[in-house]
Amino acid sequence: MVSTAASLFWIALCAVIAPLLAGLVPRRLIPEVVLLLALGVVIGPGALGLAAVGEGLEVLHELGLGMLFLLAGYEIELRKLTGHGGRRALVTWLICFALALGLVGFAGLIGAINAEIAVAIALVSTALGALLPILKDNGQLDTRLGAAVLNHGAFGELCPIIAMALLLSTSVTLASIGVLVIFAVVAVIFTLPAVHLRHGSRAHQIITGSSETTAQITVRLVVLLLVSLGGLAIAFDLDVVLGAFAAGFVLRRALPEGDESLEHKLDGLAFGLLIPIFFITSGMNIGPQAIADNPLGLVIFVVAIVVIRGGPIYLASRMDRVPHTHDRVFSNLESVQIALYGATGLPVIVAVTAVATKSERMTSENASLLVAGGAITVLLLPMTAALLGLRGEQRETEDSAATTSR
Repeated sequence: MVSTAASLFWIALCAVIAPLLAGLVPRRLIPEVVLLLALGVVIGPGALGLAAVGEGLEVLHELGLGMLFLLAGYEIELRKLTGHGGRRALVTWLICFALALGLVGFAGLIGAINAEIAVAIALVSTALGALLPILKDNGQLDTRLGAAVLNHGAFGELCPIIAMALLLSTSVTLASIGVLVIFAVVAVIFTLPAVHLRHGSRAHQIITGSSETTAQITVRLVVLLLVSLGGLAIAFDLDVVLGAFAAGFVLRRALPEGDESLEHKLDGLAFGLLIPIFFITSGMNIGPQAIADNPLGLVIFVVAIVVIRGGPIYLASRMDRVPHTHDRVFSNLESVQIALYGATGLPVIVAVTAVATKSERMTSENASLLVAGGAITVLLLPMTAALLGLRGEQRETEDSAATTSR
């Protein structure tokens, strides 16, 4: 049995190696998260057997998952979700889910798959947490295209989480709805102290004054918020990712204008420690033999994600029009990029397969296949979108040069 200390050493080593390898690739076309997963497979029980996920590492794994979803929830502005782009993204997700249910329902009838609901949810997720650093590195986060990806990504994470709570819960659906409502009310209550904390009050002075000292109270408050809502979700028999995503929403409501200093510290904690551990340990749970035994199934799953999730997003982007002029908001190339980003899925796939395997609705072999498929989408789809963006930029430069020469 591999000790926790030895496992932690190999995980820390992989966390250092992954960004170095990613930096060797031009324009960082291979996302770091893919390398973290791949290195996790290498050191995991299914390959070299250098590390194993014990009880202590499982806690760090859950904290990393929670921090990933907290940051994703923090990036979402409720005002944008209720706007035109947000409403279109919600309708698009519902269409995707209907298509996924139809596909897996047919596949279940012919005996091709089991755990149909879990597979359907996995097909329609968007890895917003994984996309955020990619969009930042590509300089697209604050663009019109980035805003569209954020809208689709928000519902591509929030809606699958709600679907997991409703459809994969051990309780009946009506009871699950009641639990979700209670959880939402309690989560809103969590925002009240922060929202009504008066500037200039003694409590406000203590918090802001200690935020740049060794106390780091703002970071500690965020960790408390994450653990509290995560624990609350578990107490309500919901998945921890719902609590983490809610914590991100609460934090955004408490800081509607953002806080650069706090965000910098959270990035250091999340991307420097917890999130790499999450992806590496997720890779350690992938069984390479299961993938080798069913490569066709892996290809079919990836293609289904691109068609069922990416297809409707592409059509929605093409149908988007500028008010009054009715011109297309996005070019065909930009719509393809949005679709590719929107079809990128991994964290929700990891979460839904974990829930399905714990409830014995899905085998570990099938879970490995789905997680590997999610990793492939993170590897190929953002890379393809970035290359298409480069091609578009080169074309615009050539057109501009041609116009100037005339």
